[in-house]
Amino acid sequence: MGRIKRDFLVVTFDTTTAAMACEKLCRREGLPGRMIPVPSQISAGCGLAWRVLPGEKDVLLPALEQAGIFWAAADVVQLWELVRGQA
Repeated sequence: MGRIKRDFLVVTFDTTTAAMACEKLCRREGLPGRMIPVPSQISAGCGLAWRVLPGEKDVLLPALEQAGIFWAAADVVQLWELVRGQA
């Protein structure tokens, strides 16, 4: 396995409650992404963030709004990702 840097949309939340509600909604509805600690490039929120590919923004953010889940910011940042099959 190797590591590459790639762009991700990182959605931050002001409260842990909102972050956990996001995770619950995404798992229930089959929405993309996963929970991560807030990256060091971003100084905001409760310490938890939801990470998706930038192209998935138009699916994720409207779903959060429709569910009444308030997010603080949505920033594209470069993060390391493990890639199978690379040295």
